[in-house]
Amino acid sequence: MSKIQIREATVEDSSLILNFVKELAKFERAASEVSTTVEDIQRSIFSANSTVHALICSINNKPIGFVVYFYNYSTWLGKNGLFLEDIYITPKYRGRGAGKILLKHLAKIAVSKGCGRFELSVLDWNKPAIKFYESIGAKPLSEWIVYRLNGEALRDFANE
Repeated sequence: MSKIQIREATVEDSSLILNFVKELAKFERAASEVSTTVEDIQRSIFSANSTVHALICSINNKPIGFVVYFYNYSTWLGKNGLFLEDIYITPKYRGRGAGKILLKHLAKIAVSKGCGRFELSVLDWNKPAIKFYESIGAKPLSEWIVYRLNGEALRDFANE
């Protein structure tokens, strides 16, 4: 039986992470939206002042997926929360429990760091992921609507 391993990503994993990001974007029907580079990943995840963390998931030392996460904050709880930005397992290796092991690993990190919650987002059409997240006890926040200000709109607003 193959053993699933999880390890902290290192700067040497930057191109691997970029490849996983591109695979994820293709799966999410947004491949053309990826503009990041290996250098961007090196700087944004692995620089000394980064607030982002990444893990690599492997089977028998072969990388099969990754997660990227960061800490947010709840004024209502007075605690940090862990926010899962991305989780991805290469299709060939899905169904072997790697995703659940990654999520459990993140949950343990959240608990060990005293986080009040563990949050993630999922596309509304990704029914298998929604079913899986609900099966582990995650609940949708239907009363909240996520807004995003980015690109030119962000720059225009900042410079008004």
